Amino acid sequence: MLVIPVYALPSFQDIKISYKKSDAVLLDRHGEVIHELRIDQKGRRLDWVSLKDISPSLLRAVIYSEDRRFHEHGGVDWRAVSAGVIKNMFTYKRRGASTITMQVASLLDKGLRPKGGKRSIGQKWDQIKAAGELEKGWSKDQILEAYLNLITFRGELQGIGASSRGLFDKAPGGLNEAESIILASLIRSPNAPAADVAKRGCVLGNAMNAVVSCEDIKRLAESRLSGPYIVRSNATLAYHAAHQLLSKGEERVATTLDGRLQRFASEALQHQLNSLGNQNVNDGAVLVVENRTGDVLAYVGSSSESYVDGVKAKRQAGSTLKPFLYGLALEKRLITAASIIDDMPLNVETSAGLYVPQNYDKEFKGAVTVRTALSSSLNIPAVKTLILTGTESFVGRLRELGFGLKESGDYYGYSLALGSADVSLYELVNAYRTLATGGLWSDLKLVPGKKRVKRVMGSGASFIISEILSDRQARSLTFGLENPLSTRFWTAVKTGTSKDMRDNWCVGYSEKYTVGVWVGNFDGEPMWNVSGITGAAPAWLEIMDYLHRGISSSPPRPPAIILAKRVDFQHKIEPAREEWFIKGTEPNASLTPDASADHEPVRISYPTNGVIIALDPDIPEGQQMVFFEAQSTNPGLEWVLNNETLGPSGKVISWKPKAGKHLLALVDAEQQILDSVRFEVRGSINKR
Repeated sequence: MLVIPVYALPSFQDIKISYKKSDAVLLDRHGEVIHELRIDQKGRRLDWVSLKDISPSLLRAVIYSEDRRFHEHGGVDWRAVSAGVIKNMFTYKRRGASTITMQVASLLDKGLRPKGGKRSIGQKWDQIKAAGELEKGWSKDQILEAYLNLITFRGELQGIGASSRGLFDKAPGGLNEAESIILASLIRSPNAPAADVAKRGCVLGNAMNAVVSCEDIKRLAESRLSGPYIVRSNATLAYHAAHQLLSKGEERVATTLDGRLQRFASEALQHQLNSLGNQNVNDGAVLVVENRTGDVLAYVGSSSESYVDGVKAKRQAGSTLKPFLYGLALEKRLITAASIIDDMPLNVETSAGLYVPQNYDKEFKGAVTVRTALSSSLNIPAVKTLILTGTESFVGRLRELGFGLKESGDYYGYSLALGSADVSLYELVNAYRTLATGGLWSDLKLVPGKKRVKRVMGSGASFIISEILSDRQARSLTFGLENPLSTRFWTAVKTGTSKDMRDNWCVGYSEKYTVGVWVGNFDGEPMWNVSGITGAAPAWLEIMDYLHRGISSSPPRPPAIILAKRVDFQHKIEPAREEWFIKGTEPNASLTPDASADHEPVRISYPTNGVIIALDPDIPEGQQMVFFEAQSTNPGLEWVLNNETLGPSGKVISWKPKAGKHLLALVDAEQQILDSVRFEVRGSINKR
């Protein structure tokens, strides 16, 4: 005869495996939990707690309250059933003679749970049979452990782990006698008023001959059960990364983050913000990545658990975009690191009127090299370089580097050279990492995976920009020799401050790491007297020092396309030095012209800046010409139209006009721009 069991209850291991926390966890690269984030709003459950990790006083109180003969019966307390003892919910006696085993059976089988607050006779009998089956397959310890992890103690607090932490802010193993009595008293009526729970607790404590007094139980119940409860997470290191990666319901996600570095970066940022407290600086963010892999090692979106993610938030870039502008001009061979640019007052005609850029210190340095202009973050030379490259070309380069610029070059205008575009710390750090890798770009990674690599900058231009950004001597014109940008090991770094001191950046890289720091206020309120050196840079230096506490950093090796050549400057504009050049751009002689030399000024006579030239549709193609004229007798100058060389300025240059906007420049033998104008051609030419 085939016997089919009435109940095929799951094993204890099946229950443990199927148990799910209400929190998801984020793991660092070493497998350590660095953040816990609640993803289930229906109940609050923490990790499954083993019996050995639960306070003996709680085990004693629960057994005495719910099932005093738990270790003696086989699942059903027949003495209780026979007597039919049903006490009210505020006594320490068993309710409905349901043993702990019977209650566990009901927790495992929804069909055994009471309907309308009361079980039917049939349900009660099925519960008894299920309890007998459970006792055959499970040990007493397993039954008690499952019970304490599955029952609800208070409100949404399910299981002893969440209840112990939520009500008493301690692990289950640390519960004292009074706390244990209160928890045991909650089992029969989890949402009872504090006074009723205290009353039951006093009865239970007296029956157990507890050492704790009734007054102590009342005071504890009132303080812990009358107000809201909080389950404090054990790990809260990566708030914004956790919200990104655990928002889709994943229970456990491994990341590229390093927990120890994440903690250090958070503390370094907070320490710096504390030091700026009197200068109206309240918020900040840090991002640290590994150059070779693109792995994100530290992601600090804010100094607190603010909903604003400072790593992804868009803010004005300030001077942090200048390296990519000069890199583009180097790559296009429009300038070299030794080219001389006049840092003098500049008025640029635009469609909106005159654009008059200023330097940060309101002073002008005169003739300087590109090396000095970039490393000392001078504004006028940057604007002149953008005029040479064109705004649209620069916007294209920034997009290649991962910046999400949605507008055209004309929209940003020449202020783009000074960082008028909104960018994120995430974008900036990866762009600087591209310089560190010699022009190779790939996505950053928060979770392990393959990377997609593409070249967006030439290796020669990347090398020269890195070399300039590491030059503390060239930087000293603005920042002095000793400042937070000067490290004991090789680094290349740039700061930036946006308009009205609303944002302050410091982004730089070593051989192995790129670190970016932003400080400011999430509400956009200006800071008070904060610069790149005093704002973000100290935190950047502290993190860089931590990263290199046991390793060194070496400068990049020059690629094959690069060569070094000694350069002497006329009138001693700057000391003679060996300078790096992309092959083919090095000067023929070691002497470079001095922009401040006493020679005739160079000026484009026609076309004038901003002029609109109209084409006559009645004149056939080939018969309409524009003649470029220059007011200069200096030899060796050349016309450059839209980055294409037309010929020497000493002879008449005629050009067949083409509809559109154009940039015309006069450059010397070193490709130094001496004057430039923008003009527009409108209309069409008759093809007859």
